[in-house]
Amino acid sequence: MHDNDQLGPQLAALEARFRERLNKELETLKQLAARLPAGGPDADAALLEVRDRLHKLAGSAGTFGYGELGSRCRELETQAQNEIDRAGGSNQAALNALAVATQHLHVLLQRNQQGQDKAQPQPLSAGTSLGSGGRHIGLLIADSALAQQMSQTLTSFGYQVSLFRRQAELGEATARLDALVVDTSPHGYNMLLQAPFADNTTEAPPLLVISSQDDFISRLQAVRAGARGFFTKPVDLPSLESRLERCFNNHLGGPFRVLVVDDDAELATRYQLVLSNNGMLVETAFDPNLLLEKMHNFLPDVVLMDINMPDYNGPELAQVIRLNDDWLRVPIVYLSAETNAERQMSALLKAGDDFITKPISDNALLTTVYARAQRARMVSEALARDSLTGLLKHADIKEQVEIEVERARRSQQPMTVAMIDIDHFKSVNDQYGHAVGDNVIRGLSNLLRQRLRKVDRLGRYGGEEFVAVLPNCATSDAWLILEEIREAFHALQFSSGNQSFYCSFSAGISGCVAPEWECDHLLEHADRNLYRAKHAGRNQIIGPAQRNSAD
Repeated sequence: MHDNDQLGPQLAALEARFRERLNKELETLKQLAARLPAGGPDADAALLEVRDRLHKLAGSAGTFGYGELGSRCRELETQAQNEIDRAGGSNQAALNALAVATQHLHVLLQRNQQGQDKAQPQPLSAGTSLGSGGRHIGLLIADSALAQQMSQTLTSFGYQVSLFRRQAELGEATARLDALVVDTSPHGYNMLLQAPFADNTTEAPPLLVISSQDDFISRLQAVRAGARGFFTKPVDLPSLESRLERCFNNHLGGPFRVLVVDDDAELATRYQLVLSNNGMLVETAFDPNLLLEKMHNFLPDVVLMDINMPDYNGPELAQVIRLNDDWLRVPIVYLSAETNAERQMSALLKAGDDFITKPISDNALLTTVYARAQRARMVSEALARDSLTGLLKHADIKEQVEIEVERARRSQQPMTVAMIDIDHFKSVNDQYGHAVGDNVIRGLSNLLRQRLRKVDRLGRYGGEEFVAVLPNCATSDAWLILEEIREAFHALQFSSGNQSFYCSFSAGISGCVAPEWECDHLLEHADRNLYRAKHAGRNQIIGPAQRNSAD
């Protein structure tokens, strides 16, 4: 266990060292950003390094009290990744804007250091989570026992929690919340007809309702108030946290990916522009012979398929796609000037999911594609995700390792695989019970999600063991990132009744630039290093260079 009297000075010492590093890091970023407007291979290399450095700052700045700086770095990291992923090469105007914004980061730091924004790190306590990226959850709960239990549990999961006893206390705080959990039991649903719940707008944070009534009318009233989740007492807290993550994940996972299959190059290009300008990644396939290759490499969320093409028709191509079990979940939307209802129905019965009649307005195109892509991603996520953690299941994370190995081989970029295992987890289950053990597993999975990049892949390999796949990341960088997560997890306080305790994890990492190992061998090397970390005393990370640390 940690001594809280020692934790404060340790955090202060870490912050002092971080401040020294921060000035140097921002100067390096400024120099790299200056190379972006030039274009060419040098700018491409600089963009990759800018993204990686922004990721590191986004994952650490908030931890040391530089919240605004960390949030801005995360935004710029996303912009940089979008330019890297952009089909057809980076947009020069976007690169110029990214360069200016990155060079402006030092202004945020100066403001932090002058005390205008910087929030001092606080000792760990109920309602506070260590680590950047912790979502801020508001609890409007009059029942003190329930409020305290939920606060402790959500804090263990890595969230920041604010407690409100009365509706009047919310005020302007709603705007600072990422989600709001409301217990309607004391006052009934009339409270949901008042501000801020009456202002049911898309800008409002997701609302989750707790009720003592388990009936249809109660659920209907919650939906009318804009609720995204409904829970009856006694509250299943892991299920509630899972719903919170689902609300947040609707905005994560990267932009929707759309494949347009149309022999009309001008029309396909127009669709591409409309969708791309609204934040989607779009590729076109003018030649149906390249369809399977495009499906395999691009992994679309939605396929827009013209019905009438030379030598082929849309339903035929759709059925070819459906021959692959991995693509059964991908919705196929037909595009055609066909207005005959029977012919449209015939096409839909042949592997299609929707039908849009040409000419297609931009709004109709956007609405249809967005709705289909969102639903398809939610279904795919639900099927591929572990019910307890929301991470990929064993088979799916192994598949992601294979995909990233192939991608690394083609791009000659580094990749890293990490195997992570919670130390002495059986003792946690034996001493505190399996429900508390589940909270520990959820706490680590939440922390991993928050600290790693959107492009990284996470899976629950089994029990208390996890696998992380980090593309475009050398093992030395992966070690540093995981070391920060290890320290944060070891400082995270878990609770069981009146008892508090801490946990740790061990990890083994492996990686390569141009993979010489098959997927199983890469995982095997990471597993072997994990075993060495356990054997060496646990609470440490061991990689190819045999680098390790422990508290």
